[in-house]
Amino acid sequence: MVTFDLHRMLLGEFPVTFLLEVAARVLAAFLAVFCFLKFSGRRGIKQLSRFELVVILTLGSAAGDVTFYEDVPLLPVALVFITLLVLYRGTIYLMKRSKTCEAWIDGLPITVVKDGMYEVHSLRNLNISASELFMELRQQGVEHLGQVRLGLLETDGDLSLYFYTAEDTRPGLSVLPAEHRPEYSSPPAAGLYSCVGCGFATYHEAEDTRCCERCGHGVWSPALDTLRSR
Repeated sequence: MVTFDLHRMLLGEFPVTFLLEVAARVLAAFLAVFCFLKFSGRRGIKQLSRFELVVILTLGSAAGDVTFYEDVPLLPVALVFITLLVLYRGTIYLMKRSKTCEAWIDGLPITVVKDGMYEVHSLRNLNISASELFMELRQQGVEHLGQVRLGLLETDGDLSLYFYTAEDTRPGLSVLPAEHRPEYSSPPAAGLYSCVGCGFATYHEAEDTRCCERCGHGVWSPALDTLRSR
């Protein structure tokens, strides 16, 4: 073996003309993925559901193998794409005909905020922390939970929010990170405080020490009542 053999280092045992074959394979894989997305009926790919993500990952594996492995023929890979397309369209048809099937495959929207408080059990089931939820809320211009009437985590991962009107906005827990909001186990002054554990707001006397009647948490933060900016 010759050391520092550029041909061996760059191409191994393949001839230079194999690069043209790789380019042709990449073009074929690109066209196959494009045609799949074109004929699958999707209007966009901004957010993928779990089912669609599985399909795309399978497509990526098949497309990746055929692009640079010389022992992977094109026709079997084409059959993989056609089979996936048939399965995809068939599954979409079943999901349209059966709500149960749709819920099992894609899931259902989950309520994460309701009546100015966040749903602790929903976050636990989704394996999402309150800090992650608050980050999403901040990115949509929310200052405190009392501004939000309803928050739904959609099946594609987006967070849909329905806000209170200015007249109906209620005191709520600040969605700022913990280092930017005061928290007390024993509030220093009388006033309205929100439970850090769930957002439940209630009146406290000075030095009052008690647990939240909604979730049992014992840490409180001053409730905010600012209106949402347009």
